[in-house]
Order: sequence, then C-alpha cells, then structure tokens
Amino acid sequence: MIRQAAEEAGAIAMGFFRRDPQVWYKEGDSPVSEADYAVDRFLKDALIGARPDYGWVSEETERPERDDTAGRFFVVDPIDGTRAYLRGEDTWCVSIAVVEAGRPVAGVLVAPALGDRFEATAGGEPTRNGAVCRVTQPGETATMSVAVPGSLRKKLGSEPAGAIRPEHPIPSLAYRLALVACGDLDATLIRSRANDWDIAAADLLIERAGGLLCDRGGNATLYRREGRRHGLLMAGSHDATRRLRRLVETIPD
Repeated sequence: MIRQAAEEAGAIAMGFFRRDPQVWYKEGDSPVSEADYAVDRFLKDALIGARPDYGWVSEETERPERDDTAGRFFVVDPIDGTRAYLRGEDTWCVSIAVVEAGRPVAGVLVAPALGDRFEATAGGEPTRNGAVCRVTQPGETATMSVAVPGSLRKKLGSEPAGAIRPEHPIPSLAYRLALVACGDLDATLIRSRANDWDIAAADLLIERAGGLLCDRGGNATLYRREGRRHGLLMAGSHDATRRLRRLVETIPD
C-alpha cells in the first residue's frame, strides 16, 4: 500500500519537476513549492483513506496537539530535498514511514528522477530496487567514507590520519541515509535540527541493513505523533557509529 502511494506521489512530483513550480518560504527561509503541497494532499488522502485509524505526521501538515507514541501513524516527507528539487537536481525523494510504539515498522523511499526505490519492514530484508541492502562494516582502523555537512567539517575532533574520508552530503537527508543503508557510503553525520519526517523511513532501512541511526549517546530515535527536531545524529554500522561518537564528542548540538 505505501509502495504504490509513494510511486504515485513520485509521479505527481515529476509532473512539476523542472517546470518552475510556485514557491513560498517558511520559517528559517526554507522553501516549499506547489509540488510539495500537491504530493502531501495526495498522500494524506491515499494513506489515511486506506488506514483511517492511523495518525498523520507530515512536514507540510499542521502538527497535531496529541503528543504520544500510541497506535500507528504515518510519518511523511512529500519531497525530501526540496532545495535540490527546485534547482532541478535529481537527488530528492518521497519518504513514507509507518510508526508503531515509537519505532518505524515499514518504510518506503522513492527517488523517481533517479529510478531508485528503497523498502523495509520490521520483519524483512531491506531492499533497493529489489536487491538486498547491507551497511558496510569498516574495521576499526579502515578509512571510512563519511558524508559530512560543511558546517560540521571544521568542528570535527581528532582521528587517526586517513581514517575518515569526508564526502559532500547529498541534499536529501532521507536519500543520503538510504545510501548508507545500501553501502554506497560507510556513514554520515547529521547536523542538528533534522526532523522526524527526514529520517523515519531511512531509519528502518538502516536498522534492517544491520546498522544504526543514533544520537551522540548511541540511542536510537523514538518517534512521536507531534513530530520533533533532533540534535546531532549519525548513521552507519554499529562499529562506524562508535567511531563517529568519539569524533563528535566536542561538537555541541
């Protein structure tokens, strides 16, 4: 059900892509386009229409007053990577997760401009276009490819020479995390203020691929119906995140 909804949502987004959609600006000078709103409306109608007893958390929908983890609810980003989308770049995606008891139990990411689809369930293998995903397992002294936002690069602590190879981050956080889940990147650092809808579906992908998306204390994220912003996060294999936790000890949230 969420796969079909994500694919149809991706098709709607492609209908506006590189066609100069109307744009508005939210708090923090964050852009939102008519494509974001069109995809959001479609997904809410399709998903809540199919599961009317589920709750709803979306970047483009007003937050509910209820703040708890009870029952199942959708966590949706209609277009993750809106800035890249508006620049005509391919690295954006539709992200849908189903959350139960604070953790994602199903997730789909569709990047239609790239022809990529990622899927995960709590009891199954995570896949990319049907092929099973696995995080990489770099050794304690192996060089790791780590996507690092520019604002964090200069703040990184000491690390043995050559042990970290910083990579430029992909604008869509959800897609970047999916690449960690599938081993295209060893790990990533995520600057403070990421939202639930940016990470929920990819969180499950990484977990089922044998990795971890966590805070600086190594704690996995709990998702709530109100949605929330997070401090500094990191993702990769369990060994990789342990190394990253040492690396960011001196960086404040």
